Amino acid sequence: MENKVSKPVSLSVVSMSNLMGTSYANIFGKVHGGIILKKADEIAYVCACKHAGFQCVTASVDRVDFYHSINIGDVVTFEASVNLVGRSSLEIGVKVTAENLLKGERVHTNTCYFTMVALDSNGKPTEVPRLELENDNDLRRNVEAQYRRQQRLDQRFQKNTNKE
Repeated sequence: MENKVSKPVSLSVVSMSNLMGTSYANIFGKVHGGIILKKADEIAYVCACKHAGFQCVTASVDRVDFYHSINIGDVVTFEASVNLVGRSSLEIGVKVTAENLLKGERVHTNTCYFTMVALDSNGKPTEVPRLELENDNDLRRNVEAQYRRQQRLDQRFQKNTNKE
């Protein structure tokens, strides 16, 4: 049975900011990439749950791009939105920016794509609401997410074919 319920992208957009302290430093005195991934995963979870209306788990991290390092003392903002939904899965895009408060400079540092799966009360994948695209940006992100999804499916098929 097809899910008739749908939700607009804007209903589940989430933003979170954190001050990067010294406990987040790597050996180079910059923010450790693992900290960024953990926080990006957390906001992807919140975004996915808001859309799905169920608990969600991370199924995969499709891509993480690191454009700029993040300094201790920067305020880092994570912005997440749903790009694509399947039956029980959602692709969540996370944009990360860092702001140097003293200089007033803000830079786009990371882009990440998470595939989350909604689970029912028995821990089984469950159907999620369809996605209402509201503007050209939503449409662009949806088309790009469809392409990434097809690449994942092709890779999975290729891997399974090579096992035989």
